Amino acid sequence: MANNKKNPVKIFWTLLIFILLLAVVASLFWFWLKPSQLAGPEVAAAAYKVSRGDLVVRVTESGNIKALNAADIKSEVEGQTTIISIVEEGTIITPEDVAGGKVLVELDSSEIKERLTQQEITFASAEASFTEAKESYEIQIKQNESDIKAAELKVKFARMDLEKYLGEPVVTRLIDAYQQNHAAQIDIDSLLQDPNQLGGGAKQSIRELEADIGLKQAELIQAEERLSWTRKLNEKEYVSKDELKSDELNVERRRIDLDKSQTSRQLFQQYDFAKQTEKLFSDYLESLREMERREAEARSRLAQAEARLKSNQATYQLQKERLEKLQKQLAACIIKAPSPGMVVYESDSNPFGGSRTLIEPGATIRERQKIMSLPNTAEMGLEVKVHETWMAQVRPGQFARITVDAFPNQQFTGKVLKIAMVPDQQNFFLNPDLKVYATELSIDGRHDFLKTGMSAKVEIIVQELPDVIYVPVQAVANRDGKKWC
Repeated sequence: MANNKKNPVKIFWTLLIFILLLAVVASLFWFWLKPSQLAGPEVAAAAYKVSRGDLVVRVTESGNIKALNAADIKSEVEGQTTIISIVEEGTIITPEDVAGGKVLVELDSSEIKERLTQQEITFASAEASFTEAKESYEIQIKQNESDIKAAELKVKFARMDLEKYLGEPVVTRLIDAYQQNHAAQIDIDSLLQDPNQLGGGAKQSIRELEADIGLKQAELIQAEERLSWTRKLNEKEYVSKDELKSDELNVERRRIDLDKSQTSRQLFQQYDFAKQTEKLFSDYLESLREMERREAEARSRLAQAEARLKSNQATYQLQKERLEKLQKQLAACIIKAPSPGMVVYESDSNPFGGSRTLIEPGATIRERQKIMSLPNTAEMGLEVKVHETWMAQVRPGQFARITVDAFPNQQFTGKVLKIAMVPDQQNFFLNPDLKVYATELSIDGRHDFLKTGMSAKVEIIVQELPDVIYVPVQAVANRDGKKWC
């Protein structure tokens, strides 16, 4: 029975917790639903009046004043270098300064000068080698022409000697046969079978030998006839035996002379003619081979001279480019004013705050680093970041009203010049969900009091709608694909 009774303390705490929960819920409900929202007469205070009139659709953004035309001054020196001197920030560069070559920045050039001196020595050596190779190449061309011409003349003279000895028709047949078959031999017997086909010295020699034989035969016949008469007269004792003996000796002498002439002809045909023909033909063929060797040697020597020329030319060109590059590097150490404007040092800032590089004498500058800019204050503009939701409405050429924070009582006019094709990377890095596009606008007129970096607000007039009914955009909602107010 004692277990069925409820504990009074437990009941008390349960009721207390329930009451506290009801109090919390009531407080929250009262906080969310204020009396002004629950009461009927208070609703009119949150309503807007529908209006009719001219509606101007505008995009309002903030930005900074900038020069539309600004020359960036960067270091063109490779690697790193040091600033020796620099003009003060804020210096106004006039057209006269530009014409006079005013120096804006002087960079350290000591190392470049040392390298330039060494490169000048290297270049001079390469230039001398190139000049020598070029002259050697030209000399080799002329030498080849002389050698080939001498070889051609040797061939010509060797053929002339052969034709002089055998005659042109015979030589032409021999050369044609040799060209068809390089192993062809001269048929001496066929040449001697018809001596009339020969010409030149060979024919002349054969004629002289034949004539001498004929003369010796005639002299022999004459001596024999004389001897015959002498014998008859001797038998009748009209002549002495001594005369008979003399005529017999004369006949014998004439017979010996005839034999000698006939032997000379035989020796000529068998040895001298063959030897001279083979020698002259061989000299001609050797002159042809000599000409081929000379031509091959000429091509080889010319190729070597050309290779040396190209090698020295490539070395010369390489050293020349290095020299010109160092000369440009030396010239890049002196940076002169390219255009009028005001000197503004570049702030190489960190996106998370702080500055990494201070532009001043003694500072280290890396290649392609921007040192300063020269904004031309004659044409000023500004740059704003337009949200992606407005990109379909904002276009170049649209009218804009501009208010500079430093001059709130003065309004400027301008127009949209250009819109970036991609979102701003810096804003994307800081906030990936925010996509804005850098938009550049001009400011009409010249205002020398405007300075680069001033803050300004701009209203870009997107569209002007005359005589329309309009309500605030906060009063319009989308429901089931339709606009409700």
